[in-house]
Amino acid sequence: MIVHLAAVHRDDVRDPALYAQTNVEGTRNLCQVAGETGVDKIVFTSSVAVYGFAEPGTDEAGAINPFNEYGRTKFEAEEVLRDWQAAEDGQRSLIIVRPTVVFGEGNRGNVFNLLNQIASGRFLMVGSGTNRKSMAYVGNIAAFLQHALTADCHYGMFNYVDDPDFDMNTLVAEVRGTLTGAKGVGPRLPYAVGLAMGHAADLVARLTKRNLPLSAIRVKKFCGTTSFASAKGTLDGFVPPYSLKDGLRRTLEAEFLSPDPDREIFFTE
Repeated sequence: MIVHLAAVHRDDVRDPALYAQTNVEGTRNLCQVAGETGVDKIVFTSSVAVYGFAEPGTDEAGAINPFNEYGRTKFEAEEVLRDWQAAEDGQRSLIIVRPTVVFGEGNRGNVFNLLNQIASGRFLMVGSGTNRKSMAYVGNIAAFLQHALTADCHYGMFNYVDDPDFDMNTLVAEVRGTLTGAKGVGPRLPYAVGLAMGHAADLVARLTKRNLPLSAIRVKKFCGTTSFASAKGTLDGFVPPYSLKDGLRRTLEAEFLSPDPDREIFFTE
């Protein structure tokens, strides 16, 4: 059995060819090796990025409409894996997991960057904050992947979401209160102003060839609603071990309140 987690995923990769080289051709290489060594089951972590700017509540039947190279190449990788599975249908098993934004202890993805900004006191809220964000706690994702390895499932595809969703006002206020003792979300910028700053940062990044923490696409993603539905419970009755609120509490404790300098870190979208 193989759990396939590898990907180029950041939204500031300057050479777009790297997405296809790693996400698609790397998956093709993995399938070749699996075939040569007799591996008959692969669990693949794809992404809800394959849906693009999807309607709230989009489930596994949602239209494929990626808006960036990451989402496009993740779906192409899925197709490569489906071809691998279909080549010996009845002998090979494939489970595709499409997580939403992942966070948790040791994770250095987008949610950690947000938490770190709030912890530093430099965070500036952009937009109304009523937009909702589907999130996935890493402890639950790990449990689901482990569950998938032993599940009686020939082929399956599952969004992974820990519900219910937070809206951004609730998320930011919860984190800010826990880490700083302050109430509410703090200073707030209108969306149009934040987006203009993002475009200005994009121009500076192009001229200086530096990666900056602010960009127009990051502002759009922060202020957009990304809310998905998941059929994860239909995979042999899976039940996540942690609630979303428990996952957030555990993350804040481990990363900011009682950090362990020797903890291993990993990166997600």
